[in-house]
Amino acid sequence: QVQLVESGGGLVQAGDSLRLSCAASGRTFSIQAMGWFRQAPGKEREFVAAVNWSVGKAYYADSVKGRFTISRDNAKNTVYLQMNSLKPEDTAVYYCAASSHREYSDYLDEYDYWGQGTQVTVSS
Repeated sequence: QVQLVESGGGLVQAGDSLRLSCAASGRTFSIQAMGWFRQAPGKEREFVAAVNWSVGKAYYADSVKGRFTISRDNAKNTVYLQMNSLKPEDTAVYYCAASSHREYSDYLDEYDYWGQGTQVTVSS
């Protein structure tokens, strides 16, 4: 099992920045990829970004490309999501996820482990 704990959410104004962190524990050696997803009220959970755990290659949804940066620190078993130029439409609960069998995926079903989520609210 892998446990994931997110932190760093909050209330900010449009144009501000936030950095989310997700610390993994347990069977971290099994992690192949980690990703960030988000879910706004009344909407389905959607892919935001993912990173291949071994080589660090990053992937992004078009909606955040150029504004968000995903990175990982293997020594700390932690993945980060740096969010710049935040917009009100970025408001959502952000979830960290880990996959033990895919090196990359933007599909929810490919992720085995999920954090509890952290709220990000961007005011206009």
